[in-house]
Amino acid sequence: MSTTSQKHRNFVAEPMGDKPVTDLAGIGPVLGQRLKSKGFSEAYVVLGQFLILKKNKELFVDWMKETAGSNTKQASDCHQCLLDWCEEFL
Repeated sequence: MSTTSQKHRNFVAEPMGDKPVTDLAGIGPVLGQRLKSKGFSEAYVVLGQFLILKKNKELFVDWMKETAGSNTKQASDCHQCLLDWCEEFL
């Protein structure tokens, strides 16, 4: 596994609860606002989409690009964050 950001480590370290979408690695204020405007205001809602896409990185990255206008790195960071969270808690 590549090195992860502090934001990533903080997210994966505890249950999700009602964390805002901006707590996900790769999601800052701008992407967070775009996701919120499409109904993805909490991290667990993005997790739901991640699971619907069967944890598939390519599908998730494409979805993030189309939905939030993210770049590949942002979407990949978010995917890895959710994948690591799932390995820890599911």
